[in-house]
Amino acid sequence: MPALKRAKGFWLWIAAAVVFFVISQVIISSGMLNSFLVNILLTIGINVILAVSLHLIIGITGQFSIGHAGFLAVGAYASAVATMKLGMPLPVALLAGGIVAAIAGLIIGLPSLRLKGDYLAIATLGFGEIVRIVFLNTDYVGGASGMQVTHLTDWPWVFGCVILCIIVIANFTNSTHGRACIAIRENEIAADAMGINTTYYKVAAFMIGSFFAGIAGGLFAHNFYIIQPTNFGFLKSFDILIFVVLGGLGSMSGAVIAAVLLTIISAFLQEYPETRMIIYSLVLIVMMLYRPQGLMGTREITSFFKKQKQPGGVKSDGSKHTVA
Repeated sequence: MPALKRAKGFWLWIAAAVVFFVISQVIISSGMLNSFLVNILLTIGINVILAVSLHLIIGITGQFSIGHAGFLAVGAYASAVATMKLGMPLPVALLAGGIVAAIAGLIIGLPSLRLKGDYLAIATLGFGEIVRIVFLNTDYVGGASGMQVTHLTDWPWVFGCVILCIIVIANFTNSTHGRACIAIRENEIAADAMGINTTYYKVAAFMIGSFFAGIAGGLFAHNFYIIQPTNFGFLKSFDILIFVVLGGLGSMSGAVIAAVLLTIISAFLQEYPETRMIIYSLVLIVMMLYRPQGLMGTREITSFFKKQKQPGGVKSDGSKHTVA
């Protein structure tokens, strides 16, 4: 019965996603949204993929990575090279960007994920800066001037990648592998003592998160007509980190909600960059003071639809009750 209920819930969410996609696609096709609003919608989808992928690394596995923009850059340039230099179609280019970013995640993950806390953060930050400097000095991809890319990203591709990312990471989190990652987050020493291969699961989570960051990079690259190394600096990693922290560490729903809200705020305050940064800072300060656990804490949005009482035994608050 629990499995049947989960299956029904899954298909209910899929049906809701399909309805939302159809409605949004009709609105876009009818021209009711101008190019600015359509670009905001595409940016929201890309940022949601980045937030959910980093959520797996930080929120689920507990690895403090602040170099996510490096994997975004690897995916962006790999997919741009695939389309502009090798003549590949967009789906193949997106897959190539994701695979190359996952390989980069493996390369950086094997040596650096033995580190913990601040040391891991410094290592991933260094990786992001190394990637940016490499592209900055590589003439094949335009160097500092950037690389021209054909605009191929549209709403169906962004929406499909968002749904794929959420389904894969949600299922991974709810599997035995995800439980192992959560155990590592809670107490790595205890998890290792219980026989969990901590290095394996940390690298696996890092590769999955990097793969989807690479796909987001491919969508990002083909949403603009030029990509430059300056697009993937430390501040970009910091923006992605804010999505996860503001939404609530351990909550995928929170990461999605924070990505949507902050993307909209940033888009409508582009003409006032100083004001945008002030508002950003004030939001973070207020959040840390009054709700340090983030918007959703560790809860998912589906928890609000579950019954608060279980038939007989114990209520959700821990007190006992009887069944008439």
